[in-house]
Amino acid sequence: MIKKIYLLLILFLMILLPTSILKIADSPKENNRTSFSINLLGERPYGNLSIKKLNLNEDFYSINSPQNTVEKHVTIIKESNFPNLLVLAAHSGEGNIAYFEKLNNLKINDEIIISHNNKKYYYYVKEIWEEKKDGYINLNKDNNNQLVLTTCSPNHKGYQLVINCLEKESN
Repeated sequence: MIKKIYLLLILFLMILLPTSILKIADSPKENNRTSFSINLLGERPYGNLSIKKLNLNEDFYSINSPQNTVEKHVTIIKESNFPNLLVLAAHSGEGNIAYFEKLNNLKINDEIIISHNNKKYYYYVKEIWEEKKDGYINLNKDNNNQLVLTTCSPNHKGYQLVINCLEKESN
């Protein structure tokens, strides 16, 4: 019954809204129900985060976008300066927006791919640590082409999990 309601809602929106501003994005399935989001602004993602080991493939939006919020997507932290430094954050609890729920399953040398402007950037996990959650992340900014993923620690209240990745050298 719920699927029929969703389908009717989608059809209704497709009739009312021009197709150029309607975008239905696939989201993870939960409890055999299909979730979806509609980007009414027609805004394109800034990039995509792919971690095959975690079965994670999520878009993220530019820093100034209203879509760049952990309440909707994987989020770029304002201190980012891609491609030199890209810091991404997301929820890790439960639910449709807990994109980093399994982030603590990453290990040293695991691969992460960022897609941006039709180019793929390949990273490997260099370091994993937890630190007190105080609005800051202590990073070695001497490293160029860093990707940092962060979320609340699943093991220690008041701490954040930090995954520091470096770009793989081109062959």
